Amino acid sequence: MSVLNGFHLADRGFFSREVLLVAPEILGCILQHTDDDGTVAIRITEVEAYAGERDPGAHSYRGETNRNRTMFGPAGHLYCYFTYGMHHALNVVAGQPGQPYGCLIRAGDVIEGSDIARIRRESKPRKVPLLDKSLARGPGCVAQSFGATLVNDGDDLFGGQWKFFIPDDGVILTHQTGPRVGVSGPGGDATNFPWRYWLADASSVSTYKPAKYRGSTGSPRTVVSAISQRTSIV
Repeated sequence: MSVLNGFHLADRGFFSREVLLVAPEILGCILQHTDDDGTVAIRITEVEAYAGERDPGAHSYRGETNRNRTMFGPAGHLYCYFTYGMHHALNVVAGQPGQPYGCLIRAGDVIEGSDIARIRRESKPRKVPLLDKSLARGPGCVAQSFGATLVNDGDDLFGGQWKFFIPDDGVILTHQTGPRVGVSGPGGDATNFPWRYWLADASSVSTYKPAKYRGSTGSPRTVVSAISQRTSIV
């Protein structure tokens, strides 16, 4: 069965909206990448929203730089960055040009190309093979499964090797919200920034790790997202 059954391609308008609307609606969608190795597709189970000038946790909070320039461009492009000197991470740009908003893809289930993703993820010798749920568990693992690097920064989801699919059956997905992982300072305050969204029943969701900042940690809230209407019901 094709991984595309029950899904259709998103249009740019899906991403050209307020990032806090886009982020939870990304849950359950499929991001697909095809290159010389083949095709890898991931069903997204965890995402974080970043809202630019109004978000002290965002790379774009203090304005445009060479690193974050993609976030200031059109929606539906990928912002890829290198972090901690070892990992890449993928964000989908949201909002309107000039609004530096993005959704970090934190985790997902590899539903196509798991053999390719496994080779990439196990490029270094391991004593125990990775579990399937761990292939794309965490943003660095997502990027590695796709084979994404800084070369992919600025890639367009609507013209090239990437495709983004949304469900067409109107299934309502129950999800939870809470503080973002590893964000310190005011942006890590879960009361004001409960901007991590995840599917509660997905084993691929990453483990929450708070930053050193000892602000409010907050408690997860259970909400549902109406995929068919592209709106969130809180």
